Amino acid sequence: MDVVSQALLDALQNNKPAALATVVKTRGATPRDAGAKMLVYPDGAIVGSVGGGEMELRVIAEARAALADGKPRYLDLATHPEQRGDPSTCGGAMEIFVEPLLTTPTLVIVGAGHIGAAVAQLARTLGFRVVVLDDRAEFVTPENFPHADEHIAGDLVAKIRKVEITPHTYIIFVTRNHALDVDLLGAVVEKPAAYIGMLGSQRRAATVIDTLKKQGISEAALARVHAPIGLPIHAETPQEIAVSILAEIIKVRRDT
Repeated sequence: MDVVSQALLDALQNNKPAALATVVKTRGATPRDAGAKMLVYPDGAIVGSVGGGEMELRVIAEARAALADGKPRYLDLATHPEQRGDPSTCGGAMEIFVEPLLTTPTLVIVGAGHIGAAVAQLARTLGFRVVVLDDRAEFVTPENFPHADEHIAGDLVAKIRKVEITPHTYIIFVTRNHALDVDLLGAVVEKPAAYIGMLGSQRRAATVIDTLKKQGISEAALARVHAPIGLPIHAETPQEIAVSILAEIIKVRRDT
């Protein structure tokens, strides 16, 4: 198995976001033939090549854009060395299909109480990969959270910093300890999560946001936070609150 196929298999098996660029047609003299492949990760790292040089940089940029919006691209790239001064191209043209891999969206639930359990159950039925964190090991267990794919116990701030957060990650804070809200939110708010929501009153949310603003977190980053969390449906029970939270997440997901 070649290195691109190995990387592709690893991405699919481990739910890693990546985009596959494939040369589907060439015209004239080109650095690679039809069938050449390159895997592109969100940070711009690559495995394989579709020819190098400026053209490849353009493909990488389009692949990263595809990862951000989830839409494939068909690129018709003509390169003219005499105009671009690129010695790695040969004056031909390449048609390249860029396909973002369909990764399962991940919902990270911070807090293993009744609301967290209700959200985990509903999220699983909606097709999310569920990760649950709590500082109480006896709470965050497969028995208490049979619908979670991953159970993480320990210091919440330290643990959330280690969780991989991508544009396909949705994060909710439903902890019992609001004293941690500032540190928890500060640990993720500038990362590329698709959604960040925090349980609590409007007054409490405003206090947390104001504190982070004073710590230097940008207003643009803080504006992404959904707090209070969930759509306003007058929810009362944990199950109803779970519906309001997942409804808001679905709305954000479909609107992007």
